[in-house]
Parts: sequence; C-alpha cells; structure tokens
Amino acid sequence: MTPPKAHKVRATKGEKATAARTLLVEHAAELLTLRGPGGPRVRETAADLGIVEDGAVYVEGDRIVDVGTASDVLSRHPRADVRIDAAGCVVMPGFVDAHTHAIFAGTREHEVEWKAQGLGYAEIAARGGGILSTVRATREASEDELVRTGSERMRSMLSAGTTTLEVKTGYGLRTDDEVRMLRASARAASLAGVDVVPTFLGAHAIPPEYEGRPDAYADLVSGAMLEAVRATGLALFCDVFVDEGYFTPDQARRILGKAKAAGLQPKVHADELAETGGASLAAEIAAVSADHLVHASPEGTEAMARAGVIGVLLPATSLASRLPFADGRRLVAAGVPVALGTDFNPNCWCESLQLAAALACHHNGLVPAEAIVACTINAAHAVGRASDVGSLEPGKRADLLVLDIPSHRHLGYRIGGN
Repeated sequence: MTPPKAHKVRATKGEKATAARTLLVEHAAELLTLRGPGGPRVRETAADLGIVEDGAVYVEGDRIVDVGTASDVLSRHPRADVRIDAAGCVVMPGFVDAHTHAIFAGTREHEVEWKAQGLGYAEIAARGGGILSTVRATREASEDELVRTGSERMRSMLSAGTTTLEVKTGYGLRTDDEVRMLRASARAASLAGVDVVPTFLGAHAIPPEYEGRPDAYADLVSGAMLEAVRATGLALFCDVFVDEGYFTPDQARRILGKAKAAGLQPKVHADELAETGGASLAAEIAAVSADHLVHASPEGTEAMARAGVIGVLLPATSLASRLPFADGRRLVAAGVPVALGTDFNPNCWCESLQLAAALACHHNGLVPAEAIVACTINAAHAVGRASDVGSLEPGKRADLLVLDIPSHRHLGYRIGGN
C-alpha cells in the first residue's frame, strides 16, 4: 500500500522556499490548537488541548496566519489557493518525536528470537548483539548509505504524522564516525522533507577498543570528539547514557559540563535499566530532558519537577525490550512536564509516534489528552523548537495533521494504524 503523502506548504531547513501559497483547512470537528502558557505544560495544563469545535486554520507560505472557529476565520480569509474540508476530522499540530536514533546501518531482527528465548538487554549485548552490533555495521557503511536508509525511515515517519524529530548519533563512537552521522542526519532530513534536531550521543556505549577503560573513553568524548562535533555547528544537544554497564553519573557530569560550555544543551538517558541516579543528575545539571525514566527514584522525580526537566517517556522501548513501563501518572502528579518519543532504533523499530501515544495511554498511565500534549508542544520544548512548532498559533510553522477520526481520544484508543 502506498503511504499517504503530505500536502507540502513549506520548505524544510536548507531547502529553497517556493512562492508563497495560501491554505485553508476548515470545518474541523475538533481543532486541537494546543495554545497555552509559554513553557512546558504541567499538572492541570498537561491535558489542555485548546480545542476549537468547527475550527479552521489559514496559512500563508509556511506560516500560520489565523486560527479559530470556521465562521471567524472564513470571515477574515474567504479565499485560499488550496482548501481542505476537514468536516468530521481532527486537525492538530504535526507530531514532534522527542527521541530517535534514526541514522544507523544494519538491522537486528535476529534479536527478536533471542528475546523470545528469554534473553534480556545485557545478555543480548554479551552475545554480540545490542548497540555494539550496530556500531560495527555503521562504521562499515558509507555516508551515502546512511543518508539513503535514514531518509527512507524519516519518510515513513512523516507518513505517520511526524514532522519534526530529534535524531541522536551514538553508533559511530569514533570522532570521524560521530561527525559523519551528524552530516548524514542533516542530509537525510533534507531528502525526506522533515525537520531534524541533531543530538550528539558519543557516550552511548563503551566501544570495543576502549573495553575496560571507560574513563579514557569519557575523556575522548568530552575532549577531541566534542570539539570536532562543536566545529561542525550541527549538534544542538549532547546526551549521555547513564545506566548500569554504560556511563556513571560522574562520567556524565564531566561530559555534559564540557558540552554545556561548548554551547550544547544537556540531555540524559536516565534510569532505563536500573536506578543509577540519572534523573537526579538531570535535575542537578539543569538538563533539558531526562529520557526513559523506567526506574527513576521518587527523589529524582521530585528533583526533576523542581528543576523543570522534561521527562521523555519511550513506551515502545519497554514493549520491544520487555522492560517495565515508566510511571507517567507519577510524573504528571509530581509536576514533571512529560513528552513522548518513539526511540526509533534497531532494537525498537517504531516509526509511529501515534503508536507510542497509544502505548502511553494503555501502559504509562497518561490520558489521551496528556499523550497528545506530550507528543506535540511538550516534545517541541524537549527538542528546543517550541517557538516554531508543537501548537497551532499565528506565526508558527504550518505543520498540521488532518486525521480521519471523530475525536482526539481515538489517538490513545487505536493501537497502531495510520
């Protein structure tokens, strides 16, 4: 089946803009504007969708000009080059995927059989699978091959409604390969017609050539590798995998401190496999987000709330890796802003953020409205794009979805599908 194509009204980053056109989407049964306070949504605002019934959106070029009821918008803008009748549909901002690893080589489908035999994350890695398996394949691949496969994945994500996504490095683990991943990510995004937010994740695992010398590798990441990444001007964030068998809070503190001084904002892979202080570290260093949080401590959760750290939940990973699901209800109650991501990677081949939203409703304790906030405006805050995407407001980019569903609740109700 051929995936549905998006109606394109704007150029992506690095693409030459075409002449301005006008677009009118009218008579939406539910127009989810996501309008609200300037910062990430927490507690009572975490489920505020800013719904307008019989709503309309008017666009000029690549920017939203007017949003409101159909009668009001049509009275101000009665004509447009393109008109879409959204009667009976939900119209909302494009999905923002706050956590992906979309650039890599090779696949790991054989690991599904190992999981069926009862092998866990660490046991799969010990068999030669896991992250380092993908590192070997990625190092051997050409940059053009990474661009080709990455753009194919991004197009598939776009067909499922994702218009902006964060993409991490972390399958090179050598300076030249990490820089190559950043270039490939930017090139793939341009080909696919999506917006990518690049994150440097050199501290994803200890590469084989540094086995038994994790501090030496952390020194490389925070030294020559970080400097080479900074020189490209491509990465906006720096992330570290803080967990058992990966990096300690002290190593992460050193890497992220240097990254922050170099102008990269910090993120933390936190407490996925065990409670190792990742959430607390994220709060201590004022990270933009802490991701996974399967085993986050109550103290770490409270610290994140006080520091305003966004918690990015990744339920598809819990499904694929047979891990517990993070307690999203506890995070919302504590006042932590919650975002969602697919964690698309060779271990969790999930291209649909709508699927992740449904899983969050069924397993993380979010209600559908909270899941929608989590994969739009809060996710936009988590990737530093909230001034441009994540809600339907005048001046923002015209990234919007027209969904053939009768109400927003179906996004949390329907498991899969497009």
